[in-house]
Amino acid sequence: MRVSIPSALLALLAVGCSSSGPGVGDAAAGSAAGSGGGGHAGGGTGSAGGHSGGTTGAGGTGVGGSAGAGGGRSYTTTFPLTENPISENSNWINGQTTGLDWHDMSTTPGLAIGHQSSTSYTDGTALLTGSWGPTQTVQAVVHAVNPKDSCYQEVELRLRSTLTAHVCTGYEISFKATKTSGAYLIIVRWNGPLGDFTYLVNTSGAQYGVTSGDVVKATIVGNVITAYLNGAVVGTATDATYATGSPGMGMNLETGDASCVGTNGDYGYTSFTATSN
Repeated sequence: MRVSIPSALLALLAVGCSSSGPGVGDAAAGSAAGSGGGGHAGGGTGSAGGHSGGTTGAGGTGVGGSAGAGGGRSYTTTFPLTENPISENSNWINGQTTGLDWHDMSTTPGLAIGHQSSTSYTDGTALLTGSWGPTQTVQAVVHAVNPKDSCYQEVELRLRSTLTAHVCTGYEISFKATKTSGAYLIIVRWNGPLGDFTYLVNTSGAQYGVTSGDVVKATIVGNVITAYLNGAVVGTATDATYATGSPGMGMNLETGDASCVGTNGDYGYTSFTATSN
C-alpha cells in the first residue's frame, strides 16, 4: 500500500552516500543537492565485461576472495576482525577515510556497522577495492534490534560504485530496518558530490522492512538493477549512467530525534558476499 507523506517531510529526506529528495516511482524521478535534516521515507511506488585479478583474504577465518576463470571475481566475509575502519587486508575503502565527506564502517567479530552521526547524507560507506566486472551481485545478512522509525536506520548495498575525495558515485539499494508501515525500499543513483543524487525507486510499506536474519540482495545486469528480500524480487530499476565500479555496503542513521544518537550498533550486517563477471 502506498504511504502518503506530507510535502514538508519529503523536503527533509536523506539517503546513502549523499542525500535524498522527493522520490516518485521507478524512473529517474527526482534529484537534489545540498544537505539538511530528516531521514528517508518512501513516497512513491516501485516496480517490480570481463576483468582480471583476485582478492586477498584477510587474516583469520571468515574472509576470502578469488578470481575465477573468464574474469569472474568473488569476495565473502563474516567480519572476523575488530577494525575501525574496516580494511580486511586493504580490501575495503571507506566513506570518511577515502571520501572525506561521508562516514566509515567498522567491524567487531561477526558484525559490520556504520558510523554516521549528526549530519544527514553522510552515511557509513565501504566499497571493495580492485577491479570488478560490470555484472555484479551483492548479498548480506541483516542484524537489527531495537528498531525506531524516527532514526531511519537503513542497511544498504552498493553496485558499480566509486569513492574518492568529495566524490561518491554508483548505485545504492537500501532497506529500512523496521517492520512497520514506515519501512521502505529505495534504489538511488549517486551523482558525485555530497547531496547530489537521483531516485530510481522509492516505495514504502512493511513488506520492504528488514530485521535480524533477513537476507538482502541486489544485482545489476546490463542497465537493470534488481533488489531482493529473502529471495523474492521486491523492486527493479533501469539506468545506464555507470558501466563500471565496485560493489560495497553502507548504513544510514538520522539523529534529529536525540534518542537515535549512538544507535549505530543496533543494525548492520553479519555477513557479506559480492561477485562479478
